[in-house]
Amino acid sequence: MVVDYAALRTVAAVVRTGSFERAAASLNVTPSAVSQRIKHLEERLGAVLIERGTPCTATDKGLALCRHMDRVGMLEKELMEQLPELSGSEGAGQRVTLNVATNADSLGTWFLEAIASFTKATDYLVNVAIDDEDHTADWLRRGRVLAAVTSLERAVQGCRVTPLGSLRYQATASPDFVARYFPDGVTEEAFQRAPALTFNQKDRLQDVWAREVFGHDMSFPTHWLPSTRSFLEGSVAGMGWALNPVQLARHHLERGDLVELVPGKVLERHLFWQINRLAADQLHELSRSILSVARRELSSQA
Repeated sequence: MVVDYAALRTVAAVVRTGSFERAAASLNVTPSAVSQRIKHLEERLGAVLIERGTPCTATDKGLALCRHMDRVGMLEKELMEQLPELSGSEGAGQRVTLNVATNADSLGTWFLEAIASFTKATDYLVNVAIDDEDHTADWLRRGRVLAAVTSLERAVQGCRVTPLGSLRYQATASPDFVARYFPDGVTEEAFQRAPALTFNQKDRLQDVWAREVFGHDMSFPTHWLPSTRSFLEGSVAGMGWALNPVQLARHHLERGDLVELVPGKVLERHLFWQINRLAADQLHELSRSILSVARRELSSQA
Protein backbone atom coordinates (compact mmCIF):
# COMPACT_ATOMS: atom_id res chain seq x y z
CA MET A 1 0.00 0.00 0.00
CA VAL A 2 1.50 3.31 -1.13
CA VAL A 3 1.24 6.02 1.52
CA ASP A 4 -0.45 9.21 0.29
CA TYR A 5 1.69 11.75 2.12
CA ALA A 6 -0.22 14.70 0.71
CA ALA A 7 -3.35 13.34 2.39
CA LEU A 8 -1.52 12.56 5.64
CA ARG A 9 -0.03 16.04 5.67
CA THR A 10 -3.56 17.41 5.22
CA VAL A 11 -4.90 15.44 8.19
CA ALA A 12 -2.06 16.75 10.35
CA ALA A 13 -2.74 20.32 9.18
CA VAL A 14 -6.43 20.12 10.10
CA VAL A 15 -5.60 18.79 13.57
CA ARG A 16 -2.89 21.40 14.07
CA THR A 17 -5.01 24.38 12.96
CA GLY A 18 -8.40 23.14 14.14
CA SER A 19 -10.30 23.75 10.89
CA PHE A 20 -10.42 22.81 7.22
CA GLU A 21 -10.21 26.46 6.18
CA ARG A 22 -7.07 27.24 8.17
CA ALA A 23 -5.51 23.97 7.07
CA ALA A 24 -6.18 24.92 3.46
CA ALA A 25 -4.51 28.30 3.95
CA SER A 26 -1.45 26.70 5.56
CA LEU A 27 -1.13 24.20 2.71
CA ASN A 28 -1.90 26.79 0.01
CA VAL A 29 -4.80 24.74 -1.36
CA THR A 30 -8.57 25.21 -1.37
CA PRO A 31 -10.84 24.04 1.48
CA SER A 32 -12.49 21.76 -1.07
CA ALA A 33 -9.15 20.09 -1.76
CA VAL A 34 -8.62 19.56 1.95
CA SER A 35 -12.08 18.04 2.30
CA GLN A 36 -11.56 15.73 -0.68
CA ARG A 37 -8.15 14.52 0.50
CA ILE A 38 -9.47 13.63 3.93
CA LYS A 39 -12.64 12.06 2.57
CA HIS A 40 -10.69 9.83 0.17
CA LEU A 41 -8.24 8.80 2.88
CA GLU A 42 -11.06 7.99 5.31
CA GLU A 43 -12.79 5.91 2.64
CA ARG A 44 -9.54 4.13 1.83
CA LEU A 45 -8.90 3.28 5.49
CA GLY A 46 -12.54 2.65 6.35
CA ALA A 47 -12.27 4.86 9.41
CA VAL A 48 -13.07 8.41 10.52
CA LEU A 49 -9.84 10.37 11.03
CA ILE A 50 -11.19 13.82 11.89
CA GLU A 51 -14.04 14.63 14.24
CA ARG A 52 -15.68 17.65 12.64
CA GLY A 53 -16.37 20.46 15.07
CA THR A 54 -14.99 23.70 16.46
CA PRO A 55 -12.17 22.93 16.66
CA CYS A 56 -11.73 19.82 14.54
CA THR A 57 -9.94 17.07 16.45
CA ALA A 58 -8.32 13.77 15.57
CA THR A 59 -9.73 10.34 16.33
CA ASP A 60 -7.34 7.70 17.66
CA LYS A 61 -6.50 6.62 14.12
CA GLY A 62 -6.11 10.23 13.08
CA LEU A 63 -3.69 10.74 15.97
CA ALA A 64 -1.66 7.76 14.76
CA LEU A 65 -1.29 9.46 11.38
CA CYS A 66 -0.34 12.74 13.07
CA ARG A 67 2.35 10.99 15.11
CA HIS A 68 3.75 9.50 11.93
CA MET A 69 3.76 12.89 10.23
CA ASP A 70 5.55 14.47 13.20
CA ARG A 71 8.39 12.00 12.70
CA VAL A 72 8.34 12.39 8.93
CA GLY A 73 8.49 16.16 9.32
CA MET A 74 11.56 15.96 11.54
CA LEU A 75 13.27 13.51 9.18
CA GLU A 76 12.47 15.74 6.20
CA LYS A 77 13.88 18.75 8.02
CA GLU A 78 17.07 16.85 8.76
CA LEU A 79 17.31 15.75 5.13
CA MET A 80 16.77 19.29 3.80
CA GLU A 81 19.64 20.51 5.95
CA GLN A 82 21.88 17.90 4.36
CA LEU A 83 20.47 18.19 0.83
CA PRO A 84 19.06 21.69 0.34
CA GLU A 85 18.58 20.93 -3.36
CA LEU A 86 15.44 19.01 -2.36
CA SER A 87 13.82 22.09 -0.86
CA GLY A 88 11.56 22.58 -3.87
CA SER A 89 9.65 19.34 -3.29
CA GLU A 90 6.07 19.35 -1.98
CA GLY A 91 5.89 20.04 1.72
CA ALA A 92 9.59 20.78 2.00
CA GLY A 93 9.07 24.45 2.76
CA GLN A 94 6.62 23.82 5.60
CA ARG A 95 7.92 24.37 9.10
CA VAL A 96 7.53 21.51 11.55
CA THR A 97 5.31 22.03 14.61
CA LEU A 98 6.36 20.14 17.75
CA ASN A 99 3.70 19.17 20.26
CA VAL A 100 4.85 19.25 23.89
CA ALA A 101 3.06 19.29 27.24
CA THR A 102 3.88 20.92 30.57
CA ASN A 103 2.18 22.02 33.76
CA ALA A 104 0.96 25.59 34.14
CA ASP A 105 3.34 26.48 36.97
CA SER A 106 6.38 25.41 34.95
CA LEU A 107 5.16 27.51 32.02
CA GLY A 108 4.69 30.45 34.37
CA THR A 109 8.16 30.19 35.94
CA TRP A 110 10.89 28.60 33.78
CA PHE A 111 9.58 26.59 30.81
CA LEU A 112 8.84 29.55 28.55
CA GLU A 113 12.46 30.71 28.70
CA ALA A 114 13.61 27.25 27.63
CA ILE A 115 11.15 27.01 24.74
CA ALA A 116 11.95 30.56 23.58
CA SER A 117 15.65 29.74 23.53
CA PHE A 118 14.95 26.64 21.45
CA THR A 119 12.75 28.43 18.92
CA LYS A 120 15.33 31.19 18.47
CA ALA A 121 18.01 28.60 17.71
CA THR A 122 15.89 26.54 15.28
CA ASP A 123 13.05 27.05 12.82
CA TYR A 124 10.67 24.68 14.61
CA LEU A 125 7.24 25.87 15.72
CA VAL A 126 5.84 24.64 19.04
CA ASN A 127 2.37 23.78 20.27
CA VAL A 128 2.41 23.74 24.08
CA ALA A 129 -0.39 21.88 25.87
CA ILE A 130 -1.13 22.57 29.54
CA ASP A 131 -2.17 19.94 32.06
CA ASP A 132 -1.45 18.99 35.66
CA GLU A 133 2.05 17.54 36.10
CA ASP A 134 0.49 14.28 37.31
CA HIS A 135 -1.37 13.98 34.01
CA THR A 136 0.97 15.27 31.28
CA ALA A 137 2.39 11.74 30.91
CA ASP A 138 -1.04 10.69 29.62
CA TRP A 139 -0.46 12.98 26.62
CA LEU A 140 2.67 10.97 25.85
CA ARG A 141 0.89 7.65 26.24
CA ARG A 142 -1.84 8.72 23.83
CA GLY A 143 0.71 10.02 21.35
CA ARG A 144 -0.62 13.58 21.47
CA VAL A 145 2.82 15.04 22.25
CA LEU A 146 6.43 14.08 21.60
CA ALA A 147 7.73 15.32 24.95
CA ALA A 148 6.42 16.45 28.32
CA VAL A 149 7.33 17.89 31.70
CA THR A 150 5.82 15.44 34.17
CA SER A 151 5.94 14.32 37.79
CA LEU A 152 6.21 10.70 36.60
CA GLU A 153 9.69 9.32 37.26
CA ARG A 154 9.06 5.98 35.54
CA ALA A 155 9.55 6.21 31.78
CA VAL A 156 6.43 6.08 29.64
CA GLN A 157 6.76 3.23 27.15
CA GLY A 158 8.95 4.34 24.26
CA CYS A 159 10.27 7.42 26.07
CA ARG A 160 13.49 8.58 27.68
CA VAL A 161 13.27 10.22 31.09
CA THR A 162 15.62 12.78 32.65
CA PRO A 163 15.28 14.45 36.09
CA LEU A 164 14.80 18.22 35.90
CA GLY A 165 14.73 19.30 39.53
CA SER A 166 12.04 20.34 41.99
CA LEU A 167 9.53 23.16 41.72
CA ARG A 168 9.14 24.54 45.26
CA TYR A 169 5.88 25.94 46.63
CA GLN A 170 4.98 28.09 49.64
CA ALA A 171 1.50 28.34 51.13
CA THR A 172 0.88 32.08 51.13
CA ALA A 173 -1.90 34.56 51.75
CA SER A 174 -2.31 38.29 52.29
CA PRO A 175 -1.71 39.66 55.81
CA ASP A 176 -5.38 40.73 56.02
CA PHE A 177 -6.52 37.22 55.07
CA VAL A 178 -4.30 35.65 57.73
CA ALA A 179 -5.51 38.13 60.36
CA ARG A 180 -9.13 37.34 59.47
CA TYR A 181 -8.98 33.55 59.28
CA PHE A 182 -5.96 32.65 61.41
CA PRO A 183 -5.87 35.11 64.34
CA ASP A 184 -4.68 32.31 66.65
CA GLY A 185 -2.45 30.57 64.11
CA VAL A 186 -3.08 27.84 61.52
CA THR A 187 -5.21 25.51 63.62
CA GLU A 188 -7.29 22.68 62.18
CA GLU A 189 -10.53 24.45 63.05
CA ALA A 190 -9.46 27.70 61.41
CA PHE A 191 -8.05 25.88 58.39
CA GLN A 192 -11.39 24.21 57.67
CA ARG A 193 -13.03 27.64 57.34
CA ALA A 194 -10.36 29.45 55.31
CA PRO A 195 -10.92 29.32 51.53
CA ALA A 196 -8.07 28.07 49.36
CA LEU A 197 -7.35 28.71 45.69
CA THR A 198 -7.35 25.60 43.47
CA PHE A 199 -6.35 25.46 39.80
CA ASN A 200 -8.83 22.76 38.73
CA GLN A 201 -10.17 19.36 39.78
CA LYS A 202 -6.81 17.71 38.99
CA ASP A 203 -4.87 20.04 41.30
CA ARG A 204 -4.01 18.22 44.53
CA LEU A 205 -1.18 20.44 45.80
CA GLN A 206 -3.25 22.12 48.51
CA ASP A 207 -4.41 18.72 49.78
CA VAL A 208 -0.84 17.38 49.84
CA TRP A 209 0.42 20.44 51.75
CA ALA A 210 -2.42 20.22 54.29
CA ARG A 211 -1.72 16.52 54.84
CA GLU A 212 1.95 17.24 55.49
CA VAL A 213 1.10 20.03 57.96
CA PHE A 214 -1.67 18.30 59.91
CA GLY A 215 -0.72 14.65 59.42
CA HIS A 216 -4.04 13.64 57.85
CA ASP A 217 -6.47 14.65 55.10
CA MET A 218 -8.25 17.94 55.61
CA SER A 219 -11.36 19.45 54.06
CA PHE A 220 -11.53 23.14 53.26
CA PRO A 221 -13.53 25.50 51.03
CA THR A 222 -11.95 26.63 47.78
CA HIS A 223 -12.19 29.08 44.92
CA TRP A 224 -11.32 27.76 41.44
CA LEU A 225 -8.82 29.83 39.45
CA PRO A 226 -7.28 28.06 36.42
CA SER A 227 -4.29 30.39 36.01
CA THR A 228 -0.87 30.59 37.65
CA ARG A 229 -0.98 34.39 37.56
CA SER A 230 -4.52 34.42 38.98
CA PHE A 231 -3.30 32.30 41.88
CA LEU A 232 -0.72 34.90 42.76
CA GLU A 233 -3.00 37.89 42.22
CA GLY A 234 -5.85 36.20 44.07
CA SER A 235 -3.57 35.55 47.03
CA VAL A 236 -2.40 39.17 47.12
CA ALA A 237 -6.01 40.37 46.80
CA GLY A 238 -7.04 38.33 49.85
CA MET A 239 -9.32 35.86 48.07
CA GLY A 240 -7.73 32.84 49.69
CA TRP A 241 -4.52 31.04 50.55
CA ALA A 242 -2.64 29.23 47.80
CA LEU A 243 0.40 27.16 46.98
CA ASN A 244 2.47 29.59 44.91
CA PRO A 245 5.83 28.79 43.28
CA VAL A 246 8.69 30.23 45.34
CA GLN A 247 9.99 32.15 42.30
CA LEU A 248 6.69 34.01 41.95
CA ALA A 249 5.95 34.53 45.64
CA ARG A 250 9.42 35.75 46.66
CA HIS A 251 8.97 39.41 45.64
CA HIS A 252 5.56 39.69 47.31
CA LEU A 253 6.86 38.08 50.50
CA GLU A 254 9.73 40.56 50.61
CA ARG A 255 7.33 43.49 50.12
CA GLY A 256 4.89 42.18 52.71
CA ASP A 257 2.03 41.69 50.22
CA LEU A 258 2.04 38.00 51.17
CA VAL A 259 2.99 36.01 54.25
CA GLU A 260 3.55 32.29 54.71
CA LEU A 261 0.82 30.36 56.48
CA VAL A 262 3.42 28.11 58.12
CA PRO A 263 6.86 29.77 57.90
CA GLY A 264 9.49 27.52 56.38
CA LYS A 265 7.03 24.82 55.28
CA VAL A 266 7.89 24.29 51.61
CA LEU A 267 6.29 21.70 49.31
CA GLU A 268 8.50 20.27 46.57
CA ARG A 269 7.29 18.70 43.33
CA HIS A 270 9.90 16.63 41.51
CA LEU A 271 9.72 17.14 37.75
CA PHE A 272 11.03 15.03 34.87
CA TRP A 273 11.52 15.51 31.14
CA GLN A 274 10.16 12.62 29.08
CA ILE A 275 10.68 12.54 25.33
CA ASN A 276 9.76 10.01 22.66
CA ARG A 277 12.81 7.87 21.88
CA LEU A 278 12.18 8.04 18.14
CA ALA A 279 12.32 11.84 18.26
CA ALA A 280 15.00 12.25 20.92
CA ASP A 281 17.98 12.51 18.57
CA GLN A 282 16.32 15.03 16.25
CA LEU A 283 15.17 17.06 19.25
CA HIS A 284 18.47 17.05 21.11
CA GLU A 285 18.53 20.86 20.99
CA LEU A 286 15.09 21.03 22.63
CA SER A 287 16.15 18.72 25.46
CA ARG A 288 19.40 20.64 25.90
CA SER A 289 17.50 23.92 26.27
CA ILE A 290 14.95 22.42 28.69
CA LEU A 291 17.63 20.85 30.89
CA SER A 292 19.82 23.95 30.88
CA VAL A 293 17.09 26.28 32.15
CA ALA A 294 15.51 23.74 34.51
CA ARG A 295 18.78 23.01 36.26
CA ARG A 296 19.32 26.72 36.80
CA GLU A 297 15.80 27.59 37.93
CA LEU A 298 14.67 24.46 39.79
CA SER A 299 15.97 23.03 43.05
CA SER A 300 18.19 19.97 42.89
CA GLN A 301 16.39 16.74 43.65
CA ALA A 302 17.64 14.84 46.67
